[in-house]
Amino acid sequence: MIISYTPEAIGDLKRLREFSEVKNPLPAQRVATSILNGISQLKTFPYLGVEVQQAPNPEMVRDLIIGNYIARYLLRSKNIDILRIWHHKEDRL
Repeated sequence: MIISYTPEAIGDLKRLREFSEVKNPLPAQRVATSILNGISQLKTFPYLGVEVQQAPNPEMVRDLIIGNYIARYLLRSKNIDILRIWHHKEDRL
């Protein structure tokens, strides 16, 4: 499986890291690394996330929970597109 990130997901990662750095710079790097490591598990376990029931095709759009963060992704035959990433306390997109 090939994992790619939408521009929105890349923006989300930057935003989350910047927010974390303001509050506590040392854990900010760990948070970013944790999110990326969690997402990388999808290469081996693409169905690891839970189905997004409100999606047009819930089996293909899934949410991966990584600690306090959620990565929404689109599962295709050979690719995984990371759509968005947010903290669980944020409004879902």
